[in-house]
Amino acid sequence: MVYIVVVNPAILSAAGMDFNGVFMATAIASIIATLIMGIFANYPIAIAPGMGMNAFFTYSVVISTQISWQIALGTVFIAGILFILLSLTKFRYILINAIPASLKHAITAGIGLFITFIGLQNGKIIVASPATLVTLGKLSEPMTLLTVIGVIITLILLVYRVKGAIFAGMLITAVIAAMFGMMNLPPQLFMLPTGLTSTAFQLDISGVFSQGLYAVVFTFLLITLFDTTGTMLGVAEQAGLLKDGKFPRAKGAFLADAIATTVGALLGTSPTSAYIESGAGVAVGGRTGLTAVVTASLLGLTLFALPVAKMLAAIPAVTAPALIIVGFFMMDGLRNIDWKDTEEAFPAFLVVVTMPLTYSIATGIGIGFIVYPLLKLLRGKSKEIHPIMYLFMVLFFIQIGFLSH
Repeated sequence: MVYIVVVNPAILSAAGMDFNGVFMATAIASIIATLIMGIFANYPIAIAPGMGMNAFFTYSVVISTQISWQIALGTVFIAGILFILLSLTKFRYILINAIPASLKHAITAGIGLFITFIGLQNGKIIVASPATLVTLGKLSEPMTLLTVIGVIITLILLVYRVKGAIFAGMLITAVIAAMFGMMNLPPQLFMLPTGLTSTAFQLDISGVFSQGLYAVVFTFLLITLFDTTGTMLGVAEQAGLLKDGKFPRAKGAFLADAIATTVGALLGTSPTSAYIESGAGVAVGGRTGLTAVVTASLLGLTLFALPVAKMLAAIPAVTAPALIIVGFFMMDGLRNIDWKDTEEAFPAFLVVVTMPLTYSIATGIGIGFIVYPLLKLLRGKSKEIHPIMYLFMVLFFIQIGFLSH
């Protein structure tokens, strides 16, 4: 999971944030959250800024709506506070259970497709076209060719089950870039931590309310909530830690992520999430919080590797393969959708395709939350829908129909 200290600053710097500050915020938020998870919840689960939410933060919130990154951090902070409150109550389970399983799987897959789309763009494999909106880039261009090579290298490492394949692929791609003069080596590879003041405590909470960014807050909260829940349950099940299908010490586990999201917003990064890569630790015997504590300690070493992170992030072809492949992993949930049931499948389909095509995770979620209840109503199955879903339907209809653009 160490790739996140390179990829996250690379993505958020496109929103105008200082790379050094985001790098520090990413590492510190990850360390704090993972320590809380290990010490207080006693689970072998690591937490760091989530892939997908960082892309949503940069491209859908800051760039698309043309608000400042300070206001965007304000939305993350408010979402974090709400997440803390939910973690202290049983309402989090009500909210999670109210959302149909097909939509949950579709949202995760849609975010994955969105991340992959961004990776393909960053690596110039896909470029803008006045005729067809998007088209294939020129593979003869050095950066595009290097991106393709990076994807192939990472895939080879993955199929041979090499540990840390994504990060290893980034390093190998960087070596190739350096060999062909596409990368400038820094004068030093390691240095004392610096730069946090450029992003820490810069959030603008008042701007969230003046801009009416309630849908953005809800999107951050929703994705963080059930993405974290799904990952935690999956890792706990893998480790044999579920008891009668229930998740012991759930409050402490949720609080770890909720506190991390809030602290991360204060320091200068997008929302955090439990990492599915935690399964790698479980696979080699991790069963207690000691695994998370060791992971947090190792993440602490990355604080001294800022020059290395900046060097790797400076070449889009180094980080683009990670985006493309992480997006691929997130598509796995689509197999759990009953594609023969139109009432379940079509809203899920809309979520998946509209996220990348509208360049907005919130829009994709909103369309799914509108269409799903409508189809059930038309089929006379209104009682199958939780009342909360009808509230979401109305709110998203107002947001998309009357408040967007």
